[in-house]
Amino acid sequence: MSKLAPLNSLAPGKEGIVRKLLSQGSERRRMLDLGLICDTSVKVLRKSPSGDPVAYEIRRAVIALRSEEAAKVLVECMSPGF
Repeated sequence: MSKLAPLNSLAPGKEGIVRKLLSQGSERRRMLDLGLICDTSVKVLRKSPSGDPVAYEIRRAVIALRSEEAAKVLVECMSPGF
């Protein structure tokens, strides 16, 4: 079994597959509405100059998530190294 890691630990250019959401309530609903559902591919595009938020590509759309939000999305890394 592959190791799961929080989405915010992936470096720009890396990809992962969503395996689990740790958020609850309205925050979980927002993540699901953004397309962060199981088996969805997510690519880290770039970080803002201050490092937060980070731009991600999800289902051909670009979204920005704060680090605290991305930490609640567990992914399986598709490329070597985080």
